[in-house]
Amino acid sequence: MATYQPRPIETSRVVLSDDLVELTEKLAENAHDHWAKRRLADGWTWGAARDDAARKHPCLVPYDQLPESEKEYDRDSAIETLRAIIALGYRIERAGR
Repeated sequence: MATYQPRPIETSRVVLSDDLVELTEKLAENAHDHWAKRRLADGWTWGAARDDAARKHPCLVPYDQLPESEKEYDRDSAIETLRAIIALGYRIERAGR
């Protein structure tokens, strides 16, 4: 089997506007909510420690109750998604502006 070598879209030169930086927090919260919804639908519940066999996870809490390290993971994903969209030549504009 070949060794997996990730090749993400090059985004290091993309600078996000202040509006898009603010948007990342909403996107991060939304990503967490989607993840949690899927976990709950799969039978997972909250637990003080992660336990895959018992389907327990400590991050099955509202976004604002997550540890900062978990929020950072969601923020990084949101930021990189926005940067990739722009790197691919798309524009993101807020309606009504």
